[in-house]
Amino acid sequence: MVTVMTVNSSIWMVLPLALFSGVAVAQDENPVSFDFYGRANVSLQSSDDGQGSDSELKSNASRIGVKGGAQLNDDLEVIYKLEWQVDLTDLGGDDNLKSRNQYVGLRGSFGEFTVGRRDTVLKTVQGDIDQFSDYEADVKALFEGENRTSNTLSYYSPAFAQFRIAGSVVLSEGDEQDDGYSLALTYGDEGLDDTPYYFGAAIDRDVDGYDIERLVGYTKVADTMFGLMWQQQQEVMGTNEADGFVASVQHALGQWRLKAQYQMMEFVDGDDDSIAFGADYKFSKNTKVYAWYTGRDLDTLAAEQTYFAVGLEHRF
Repeated sequence: MVTVMTVNSSIWMVLPLALFSGVAVAQDENPVSFDFYGRANVSLQSSDDGQGSDSELKSNASRIGVKGGAQLNDDLEVIYKLEWQVDLTDLGGDDNLKSRNQYVGLRGSFGEFTVGRRDTVLKTVQGDIDQFSDYEADVKALFEGENRTSNTLSYYSPAFAQFRIAGSVVLSEGDEQDDGYSLALTYGDEGLDDTPYYFGAAIDRDVDGYDIERLVGYTKVADTMFGLMWQQQQEVMGTNEADGFVASVQHALGQWRLKAQYQMMEFVDGDDDSIAFGADYKFSKNTKVYAWYTGRDLDTLAAEQTYFAVGLEHRF
């Protein structure tokens, strides 16, 4: 009996190694990349929306995902991404996961082509200008165009002298609705590592019910980044028309990142504006604590709103 147990234990120890070795051989024959990643971001937030105030824990677009691909030949790779938003503080069960970018496609010297659910190129053209993305001062609070659409075909070209073109086609599910499309032209590196400037121009036509034009530009002077974004938007089947701008700044001071952002959108029946200030302290590349304040004056709702939060973010 003792001998049998020893043999069985050896089998269970060797089997995973054998399976692992098989995967390694397969990878050598057809190289595969695989990356599991995520972001946990939770803050204690105090909110006054003009009708009442409260305090709560908020999960700020925390997420998990897997991405990777496989080399098909010397110049062609299949790629994929599957990402979900996770609520760490409130929703549980089936409501805990929310679909984010999820697509499959091909990448090569021609660029990148994907199909599935993905941010439109007008959304991605903003680059790093939004200093308060996923918080109350996110540009989506006042601006249309921050769309992640289903049934989407996306193309991103390779760089030609730092210029890139990109496009999204959003297929309509009904006969009475036209397909939407999004087009963009960019210059430079959005991370400002390869170029000192970044510029982008994009349009949406019939995407989520709006036609939009957007211009973006930012640069870094010493340790300070300055950015501007202008947008004009009009409802396709209505009279809701507006234009406005975003101005942002970030200054690096050792492990601190000090930042501020102002937004204004001018509607027919009044102006909505938002101002935000914040500071991040980076313990490492992947972990930081932060605090921010956002104030809004909304003529369209006849309301003044204030928000304050302190939080922790860890990426893996």
